[in-house]
Order: sequence, then structure tokens, then C-alpha cells
Amino acid sequence: MAFFPVLLLLLSVVQRGSSQDPDEDSLAVPRGCGWGLVRPYTLLCDLDSVWGVAVESAAAGGALAAILLGLIILCRLHHVSEAEKRSGVGPILLLLLGILGLFGLSFAYLIERDEQLCLLRRALWGLLFALCFSCLLVQGVRLRRLGRERRSPGGCALTGLALGLSAVQGIIAAEWILLTVLREGRAACQYLPLDFSLACSYVLALLLAALGAASFALCGKTRQWRCNAIWLLSACLLSLLLWVAWVGFYLYGNAWLERSPDWDDPALAIALVAQGWLLLLFHAVPEAHSCLRSPPQPSAPDYFDTSQAPSRMRETSFDEDIPLSHRQFPENQGYGFDENTAGLRSAGNHNGNTAPRPSAPFRSNVYQPTEMTMILNGGAVPSAPPTYTGRQLW
Repeated sequence: MAFFPVLLLLLSVVQRGSSQDPDEDSLAVPRGCGWGLVRPYTLLCDLDSVWGVAVESAAAGGALAAILLGLIILCRLHHVSEAEKRSGVGPILLLLLGILGLFGLSFAYLIERDEQLCLLRRALWGLLFALCFSCLLVQGVRLRRLGRERRSPGGCALTGLALGLSAVQGIIAAEWILLTVLREGRAACQYLPLDFSLACSYVLALLLAALGAASFALCGKTRQWRCNAIWLLSACLLSLLLWVAWVGFYLYGNAWLERSPDWDDPALAIALVAQGWLLLLFHAVPEAHSCLRSPPQPSAPDYFDTSQAPSRMRETSFDEDIPLSHRQFPENQGYGFDENTAGLRSAGNHNGNTAPRPSAPFRSNVYQPTEMTMILNGGAVPSAPPTYTGRQLW
């Protein structure tokens, strides 16, 4: 209910414009409309009705931000090589399209209503919200699969699922318009607020399903995607609070404040802009950042760092059931010194004596490990095997 004070603050300026005489409004030029704008477009520039200018500015800024984010994703798409990240690009782009539609539809509430405009409002209101909430739902399904199975459905499959779910709301809106306008012969602008809210029941069901999917995504085994699930859950929770606020105000707040027909359009326009910015900041931007972020580069292993996990070579080269101190290590033949051969050569070159020359006895009893043995032992010099008794030179 934290959105009620914001709605009341932005809607409190509508009374000034509604209390004037209609004949005077049609002849007088509102303050700020110096570019030749006349009715029904005066709310786009009327500085006396501040809510129109505020909604227009926020909607234009949000539309520009959504377009820029979509262009950034398309330009950086070739840098995304991981299949898990590429699967989320399609729903993000579809969500940005829905957000752009929300901002664009808000301008329809800044223009005085007529039959064609009311048909457009009734047809696109629920459809655009259903498109956005369907994208949230498929993102929750994707994160759930990534958390449990570490793989995700394809981006085309997720995008098609979101379009199929949103098409249901389009059918509901079309049937509502056909029944009330063509069959019963009512004016397109004559409908009860309760009928308008009931026509969006499927949209609310999609939002609740997305909230449940985001909650289940937090229970995954992989912590890599938990941050994405938290952002998705935050977006769903805030969207649910926003819907409770605008539906409650639209159904009961206007009647309680006795502003029922005058504040209907401002309330719906503010709800559109607030929902667009909420989805943009709490889901589209974090999800785009997660998809476009470069994967961490693997560092080269340090074989002499004993704090690291054992290497793959060590795991596959020896039997892990045998302790390290009891393994059979080969002698270092490369570093071993053949004292007999050296003695013969030295004696033959200097004095012609071919008798073998014994070497120092301590050199034959020193265990000299190979380089590979030291690497596989983590850089530490291993102890001699229990069966090593030293070289027997004679």
C-alpha cells in the first residue's frame, strides 16, 4: 500500500483543471502550450495539470532507456557464447518490447477519450501486461531448470511460450469488446471499473505464477543463478504490490474520495509508467547485465602451491587407496651418478689404470626423487619408499 501516497500526490492536481468551465477550456490556451497544441492534446503541455507533464516525461525517459538497452543487447549478442546465457536473451528482448508498449500506452491516457481511443485502451491494457508477466514466468522456469539440471530450454522455445501465454489475454480482451460494444451496442468508453478489473484477472494469475516460479528458482542447487532469481522475485513482489495499489484505488479509492470519473485516467496512466520502470530497473537491467557479463577466465594451476586441490594428473596416475608415503617411487636415473663408469673413465684418462675406483659410500644411499615425483607431490620432496635400501654398487 505504499503506492497510495504517491498516487494521491500525483492525482491531487487534477481537480484544478476539472473545476473550470468547459467553454472556457475550449477557447483558452493552457499555460505551457505555446506550440499550437489544442484539445484533446493539451494535457501533454499543460503546466497547470502537472500530472500530465510528469507522466509524459517519465514515459519518454523509460521508452528511451528500453530502446537503448535493447540495442546494447543486440550489439553485444555475438559475445555471448554460453548456451545458458543465450537462452535468456529472447525473453529479455520480448520484455523490453512489452515495456516499450506500456510507456507508449500511457500517452493514450494523456489524450481526451473518444471511441477509437477507448477501444485501443481496452484492447492493449491487459495484453501488454500479460506479455510482460509471461516473460517473467518463463524466466522463472528457465532459472528453475538451470538451478536443478544446470541446463535451460532454448531461447526460441521460451519466447514462443511467453507469446502463447500472452495471446490468451488478447482473446479475452477481444471477446469482452465484442460482447459489450458490438453485441450489446454500448459505447466503447462506457464500462464499469469492476468490469475492467475482472477482464485483467488472467494477467493477475500470470503474475502470481511468475512469483511462484521465482520462489522455486531460489531452491536450486546451483548458486550461480541465485542472484538472478532474487532480482526476479523482487520484480514480481513489487509488481504485485503495485497491482494491489492501483486496483484498490481504481475500484474504491476514487469513489471514497468522490473523484470517480476525473481520476480514472490519471490512475491508470501512473500505473502504466510505474510498472514499466519497475520491470526495467528490477529485472531487465540486472538480467541483461548477467547475460552480457564475460565469464571468469580460468587461472593456470600452481603445482608448487600445496593449498590447492590435487591436479587431474595426480588423481589419474596413482591409486588413491594407497597412502602417499607408502607408494613405490622410481629412482631418479637422470640424476643418478654412475660411479663405476666415472671411475673407469677417470682412471683410464689419467694414469691408464683400468681398475674400478670406488666412490663415496654416502652418495649411493641418498634418495633422489624425479621432477615429476616432486610435481605430483605438490612441490614437497617425498620421503623414500619403504622398500628403498640404497644402491648396491659392489
